[in-house]
Amino acid sequence: MSRNLLLLLSLLISLQTMGQSKSELANKAVFNKIEFFINTQMTDSIYNLASENFKSHVPPEQLAFALNNLYQLGKIEQVEVVDFKQHTATYLLKFNTVALHVKLAVDSSLRYDLLSFSAAEQARPKKADKTEVISQVEKVSPLDFYIDSLANSYVKKGNTQSLAIATFHQNTYKTFFYGETEAGNQTLPTETTLYEIGSLTKVFTAVLLADLVTKNVIQLDDSIIKYLPDSVTANPALKAITFKELANHTSGLPRMADNWNTVAGFAAKDPYAAYDRKALFAYLKNFQPTREAGDAYEYSNVGFGLLGELISMISKKPYMQYLQETLLTPLQLLNTTDKPDAKKQQTLIKVYDEDGNHTPVWNWKALVGAGGLKSTVKDLTLFATEQFKMPQNELQNAMALTRQFTFFTPDNTDIGLAWHMRMLDGLIYFNHAGGTGGSSSFIGISPDTKTSVVVLSNAAESVATISSAIMEKLLQQPQQGTN
Repeated sequence: MSRNLLLLLSLLISLQTMGQSKSELANKAVFNKIEFFINTQMTDSIYNLASENFKSHVPPEQLAFALNNLYQLGKIEQVEVVDFKQHTATYLLKFNTVALHVKLAVDSSLRYDLLSFSAAEQARPKKADKTEVISQVEKVSPLDFYIDSLANSYVKKGNTQSLAIATFHQNTYKTFFYGETEAGNQTLPTETTLYEIGSLTKVFTAVLLADLVTKNVIQLDDSIIKYLPDSVTANPALKAITFKELANHTSGLPRMADNWNTVAGFAAKDPYAAYDRKALFAYLKNFQPTREAGDAYEYSNVGFGLLGELISMISKKPYMQYLQETLLTPLQLLNTTDKPDAKKQQTLIKVYDEDGNHTPVWNWKALVGAGGLKSTVKDLTLFATEQFKMPQNELQNAMALTRQFTFFTPDNTDIGLAWHMRMLDGLIYFNHAGGTGGSSSFIGISPDTKTSVVVLSNAAESVATISSAIMEKLLQQPQQGTN
């Protein structure tokens, strides 16, 4: 199969995602249809499964040309699921003489907005799993051994590097540290090691929004339109969007703007560094929704990026200044920042891509409120445990507001402002996951039981599965004072 054909097949209409919104089951259902339509050469049916955003970038004749080349390979004889992370599945398709990888991302309406084919043999080989990793863990209870087992299953993978875990449970704070902060340096992370936290940033942005609401500066149901410049407000499609809908992913805005990868200075390995307010507003001027605001949940990085910009404009302060004054200084979160400060001895850990290779950290401009923060397990635990207090001041009231129900999502979870809410044996716990090109993160809190879990990794391999398992194991433990 020629290189030119492979390029034709790479229809990379990819809207990068830093959070979790679609299930593997839904993705598989859409893929099964695509597989059938490929084998029966039903090009129109494949195109009709695409999202409006995909169609706005790829005309039917372009997809037809690529698929006609694909049909020359014959029928798909075997399919294997390679992985599923950050809402995107990778499948291995085996034809008679050729194997291809296909990446598929599906939105909340079961339409695909990423369909990408590449030669399987071009995939870089995975690094061999490790037999041993250095660690600093005090294993006393069966729960400690359980967490240690999950952590080792993650950090011994060939494409992972280090892992920092902090739990607060039954009035006890514990940490678990694994691996190396940089490949080969034999240095464990600590509770102040600085990691990218990706979409965990959204829960901080939600607190800033809630702070403006509790101070009666704005209301959650206010339209965003009056806070935007005149050149943007001329687009009537924005009038129906409220602050609440930005914060619970029901605004109708997609995961990412359609110009995110076309701005001057765009670099695939640092995809948000050049995306500024000018680019964001240029996108909003021409935005046309595919559904009414408030009708459906669709995880949106551009929505939260816009929310961060609006907060800055309303407060008349840069995002980080307002965050520092409102949350970081009051809680003494000394190592939570968007840009590490060498004068404060803040050094960001090196990060590694999904294949285990060193990759650049991500830098941010207009979308910092969606995923631009760096933090530590100590700071994030302080942030988490503050949520356990009965609200007695403005900040605690704002935090409480972020945990109020606002919408029911397709995967049977509730959502507040940024927080995803799950029920386990009658207990509600709140969580959020994050990921960048070289990091993965998780925070979970249960105010009723005063339990929190923070997990940070400097690898793109998701920590969501082990983190959720730890959180739910803690919640299943007998509460103090009960049998």
